Amino acid sequence: MKIKTPLDLNTIKSLKAGQEIFLSGTIYTARDQAHKRLVEAIKAGKRLPIELKDAIIYYCGPAQTPTAGVIGSCGPTTSSRMDTFTPLLLARGLRAMIGKGDRSTEVKAAIKKYKGIYFVAYAGCGALLTKYVKKSGIVAYGDLGPESILKLEVKDFPLIVAIDAKGGSIYG
Repeated sequence: MKIKTPLDLNTIKSLKAGQEIFLSGTIYTARDQAHKRLVEAIKAGKRLPIELKDAIIYYCGPAQTPTAGVIGSCGPTTSSRMDTFTPLLLARGLRAMIGKGDRSTEVKAAIKKYKGIYFVAYAGCGALLTKYVKKSGIVAYGDLGPESILKLEVKDFPLIVAIDAKGGSIYG
């Protein structure tokens, strides 16, 4: 199934755990340190560097971009490292996450409560996934290097629905 960003609620509700999708549109990369800064900004009442409403965050820290490329190897990182930050981000409008691996009970409950969705990308295929990234640019926290927040434009990025908006999960 092909879907485009921003993801509307009807699309999210129609997706089921285990379903393969091909995503096109805008996504943001963010890992541990970027998540920490986002949550600190929220708690301090500061303006965020990206709009969370309906956003999709890809847990990814791309490798250095080759001279002729758009982005370096960009495979998913372990999602559970972001679990302490995720419920607050979902409460603030984050719509979807992309990563690898299972999520905590708290994150699963927050996904269901806020009608979010969690996708997994194919692990071990970071170099292959670069071909689906059409544009890439730093939008926040450039001092974090590969952990900075990048805005990516993707076309037919292959994903699997791991946890759907109703709580269904490929992890049981």
